[in-house]
Order: sequence, then structure tokens, then C-alpha cells
Amino acid sequence: MSIAPALRSSVPHTLAMDHLNQKAQEFLERLDARHVRRSLQSLCPGPGNIVWRGGRALVNFSSNNTLGLAGHPRLIERASRWAGAYGVGATASRLVCGTLPLHEQIEEKLAAFKGTETALILNSGFQANSSLLPALLDPEFLGAEPVVLVDRLIHASLHQGCAAARVHPIRFRHNDLDHLETLLRKHAGVGRQPFIMTESVFSMDGDRAALAPLATLAERFGAVFYVDEAHATGLFGPRGEGLVAAEAPGRVEVIMGTFSKALGGFGAYVACSRRLRDYLINRCAGFLYSTALPPPVLGAMDAALDLVPSLGAERAHVHVLAARLRGALTAAGLSVAGSSTHIVPAILGDEAATLAAVRILAEEHGVLTIAIRPPTVPPMTSRLRFSLNALHDEAAIGRLLAAAPVLSTMARPAVMRQRAVS
Repeated sequence: MSIAPALRSSVPHTLAMDHLNQKAQEFLERLDARHVRRSLQSLCPGPGNIVWRGGRALVNFSSNNTLGLAGHPRLIERASRWAGAYGVGATASRLVCGTLPLHEQIEEKLAAFKGTETALILNSGFQANSSLLPALLDPEFLGAEPVVLVDRLIHASLHQGCAAARVHPIRFRHNDLDHLETLLRKHAGVGRQPFIMTESVFSMDGDRAALAPLATLAERFGAVFYVDEAHATGLFGPRGEGLVAAEAPGRVEVIMGTFSKALGGFGAYVACSRRLRDYLINRCAGFLYSTALPPPVLGAMDAALDLVPSLGAERAHVHVLAARLRGALTAAGLSVAGSSTHIVPAILGDEAATLAAVRILAEEHGVLTIAIRPPTVPPMTSRLRFSLNALHDEAAIGRLLAAAPVLSTMARPAVMRQRAVS
């Protein structure tokens, strides 16, 4: 049997390609000058939280695998079993022929877990927010002009969704209910439908939204309350249902979340009323025009939903570790940005210093973390973002605790002064 030779890689030699290459080079040089250029790094997973990079083992403090489920035998077994029974692809979008009984089974479990009437699976968190919002913010659908008020630290996918809906969100100061109320009084009125949007756990600061008071404001002003639970699901609530179930049950119209953080797999969801779900099936472009999630992914989702309610000890372990790390960083004089969750930032301020800290942690302490820099976070708040998980043990957290005094020497004086004042 003859095998055709591999096609030779080629790049078009055209004026248009030359122009694109030149502009790309100029853009990358500007990023380099500001120490904010990103690049990919290949990592090989080892046991537990160990990853291998360049032949060296590092303890991973960057992943969102918060309950350690990404490698859990139950998730792997069910993903494999469902692949064997149903294949590795859904073959079409949900509205063509891609809806399997598996999708419906998971959506029923998910609705029961989140305490809502129903739920709808989507393909990723970014896709969910960026395609749900154009459907929800359509003036024709609402019968009014949408007025969207968002916490200034919400995820980029929510801003993308507003942009796709051609809506300019009004930002209220982070977790500032008085400012939000002032904006609601100013902008909500006849012919306008207000929306309030927030994350329940903020992905870069690791603090929490005040969901019950926010729900009260939403009710007073007739606002639709939209909450992104990506980083809360699995970690909060008596059974890991999330912060909405714990603090504002039955008071949030639209709950979005993911399976790719604490639930260990991939995919996203919206939990809502049945009538709203039926509307989204007919109007949400990300759902309409995407191939459905495949059986192996669904198998991992299903197993995670079965496991998470029983993982109270793992949740408690994560919260204890996070509190210890916050205490050590704070004692060293570093700002942790009000973190009260498993996400613990160490704010250094300067981009170059933050990159240097990443290198020192890897080379001297065997720790993998990443530098979070603008535009992901505001200027002069570059940080190390530590994400604690159930697989971290005393030896792992000990590495970070030992490094805290070193990190404090790398923070900008202005950041240290701000920490001292606060």
C-alpha cells in the first residue's frame, strides 16, 4: 500500500500576506515593549498536580481543576464507556440530528443540581456568554431597550456578548451596591429593560459578589439578574451547587456556568426557566450553529454531576489551603485583592517583575504559575494567580508559603503602600 507524501508546508507569497505579516510583527513588538506578549507552553501532565516542562517536574498552581476531577477514574470510565456505546462525535448540531438522550439526561440532572426549572448545555463558557447575550438583549424580544449594568471586573466573554448584541454596558464599581443603585435610578425607566450582570466568584481577584443584595436591587428595579457561576459551581453551596443556590435561590433569572473548572471536563450551560430555554433553542446562535458536544465529553459531565454533591471534604480542604495562602501572602505585605475563595492573587503591579516572579517560582521553588497582565487585569495590577485545588497537599502548599517573603520584595512600592493603607 502506497502512502502519499505529506504536503509541503507553504505560505502564500502575496502582497496581502506580506501586509498581514508586517502588521502582526508590529503588533507583537508593541506587546514585547510592554512585557505583555503571550506565548504557548507545552506541559505534560504527571500524577496529581505535577506537570512536566522542559524535563522538569513542577507543582501546578495555575489550573482550574479545583476538585481534581479532570483525572478522576469515574469521569474517565464514563467518558470511555459512552464513547464506546455512542461514538466520539455527535455528528451535527442539536437541532439537526445531534441531540442524544445523553444531552437530555445531563440537562435534567443539571437543572435539579442548580435548583432551576431546566437547563441547556452549550459548548464552552466563552461561547455561552458571547451568544446568550445577543439573544437575551434583543430589543424586539424584550419589547424595550436593554440597559445593561455590569460589575467592572466581569469576564471578557460577557463584554463580548454585549458587543455582539450592540449594547454598551454601564460599569458599576466593583461590588459597590450604592453605585449600582445610583446607576439604576439614572438609567432604568419607561421603555427600558435593565439587566444586572456579575460573576459570583471573580476569576482574577478571587472575591465574591454579594448575590442576595444584588438580587434585592434587581427585584426593586425589575432587572433581569444574570450570574456567571463558572468559578463557584462545585466549590460553594452545601452540595457544590454554587453561590446562587446558597445565597439567592430562586432569585436569579439566568445562571450560566461551566463544566471545565471544578467539574473537571468541558462545556457550559445555562440554567433558567423552561420557556426561556425554548426561546434560546430558537434564538441563541452559539447553540443553533454549533455541533453538539460529543459522547465522551457528556460522559465526563454526567459522572461529575454524580460525584460533586459528595465532595464536601474536598471542598473544605481547598478552602483551608486558600486561607493559609492568603494569610501568608498578607503577612508578607502583599495584596490579595480581597480574595475569599480558592483563587488567590498576589498583586505585584509591574509586568516585568511579575514575569520574573514566575521564573523564580519555577526555577527555585518548583512551582508553576502564570503572570496575569493587562488587558486581562487593570493597568498596574499585574499579578500571580494561584488556584488551589483538592489535590494540593502539605508539601505543595509549603512551597508557596516558603516563597511568600521573596515575592513581597518584587512588588511595586505603590502596591505595597496601597496594601499598608488598606
